[in-house]
Amino acid sequence: MKALWNHAVLADSDDTIVVEGNHYFPPSAIKREYFKPSSTHTTCPWKGEASYYDVVVNGEANKDAAWYYPEPKEDAKQIKGHVAFWKGVRVE
Repeated sequence: MKALWNHAVLADSDDTIVVEGNHYFPPSAIKREYFKPSSTHTTCPWKGEASYYDVVVNGEANKDAAWYYPEPKEDAKQIKGHVAFWKGVRVE
C-alpha cells in the first residue's frame, strides 16, 4: 500500500493494518520529511486519543491529514504508533 498526496509518496508498506476501512501504516513506513506534528487531538470511544500530523509537500500543507494513536486503548493496541490518512491523501 502507498499513501500519496501532491505527487509524493508519504508512506509505503506491505504490512498495513486495516481498521474501520482505514489503512494504518507502521511507523517505519512513513517518510518523516513530509510530516509536521499538529496540536490537534480527537478521541475515539474504543481506540482512545488520536494525535495528528500536518502533511507538507513542496511547500503546500494539508492540515491534520494524518493521524495516529500514541497510546491506544487495549482493543486497538495493534495500531499503536501506526499512521492513517484522509483529507485527499490517496491510499492505494
